[in-house]
This record gives sequence, structure tokens and C-alpha cells, in this order.
Amino acid sequence: MVADDGAPESDPGPDPDDIDAAALLERAGFDADESVLTRRQAEVLALRERGLRQSDIADRLGTSRANVSSVEASARDNVASARETVAFAEALAAPVRVEIEAGTDLYDAPKRVYDACDEAGVKVNQTAPDLMKTIGDRAGDAVRGREVRDQLFVTVDANGQIRVRQP
Repeated sequence: MVADDGAPESDPGPDPDDIDAAALLERAGFDADESVLTRRQAEVLALRERGLRQSDIADRLGTSRANVSSVEASARDNVASARETVAFAEALAAPVRVEIEAGTDLYDAPKRVYDACDEAGVKVNQTAPDLMKTIGDRAGDAVRGREVRDQLFVTVDANGQIRVRQP
């Protein structure tokens, strides 16, 4: 798009007035009493997920863009903490828990997981190469090539679902 003066016009994104944050929160089932997010944090995330710029949200909420940025950062930190808490709780409940120490060759990980699963009576529906790929993919920067660079915890639930966490 080009502005009247011939300069390229930036994409303004969605019209902030067309988005009802309260309706978004209601449709998503947001409950401030049960959430790790404040209502304001949830509202900012909902509006950002719909493509609104921080400056548009600030205008809408009668605050500064810097405040919206701070609220959004806090909300995203809270969501990350909640995800880690859930992953920790699931790891505690999993019948199979295997620690993979830093310095371990990734090729050794499947046997350790299979042995722990056999002991717990849990079936894993992945071949050794698939299991290595799953661990490597889910470990992120903790695995480089065949080397496990940082300690990992591999858990397997009763259905054979594999999770990989870093402490």
C-alpha cells in the first residue's frame, strides 16, 4: 500500500476497536481466580495474539506502551513458569524417570530409557533412532550432535508419552 504522499504505508494491523478483549477471554475460559495471570496480563496477551501492537493496546487501556510491554513480559514469564510447573508435576507422576547426565553419548540414551520402561512395564512405541531424535529435538541446546551437553530428565508416562526436561 502507498500513502497519499507516495511513501510506502506500513500495515496497520487489525482495527483495535474491532476486537473485544472481554469476549476473547470468556471464549478462552479465562478465570482470574484460577489463573497464574492477572486479568490485565490475560487481556494484553489476548490482544497481542490477535495482532494488536503494544501502542494500540496502550491507547485502548489508557496507559503507556512501556507499561503494556512490561505487563506482556510478566505474563509470558508467568506462562513459562506455569508450563515448567506442569512439566515437573508430570515428571513426578510418570512411572519412568531417567536422568541423562551431561557428557553422555546420545546413542546410549535409548537403552537407558528402554531398560527403565521394561522395569516399570511401560511400552515405548519408538525405535532407538526415533527415540534419539525425540530426545535431541526436545532437549534443544542441551544436545549438540551426539553429545548431551546439559543434564536431562526423560520421563515416560503410562501411555508411552515421552517428555524431556532440563533441570
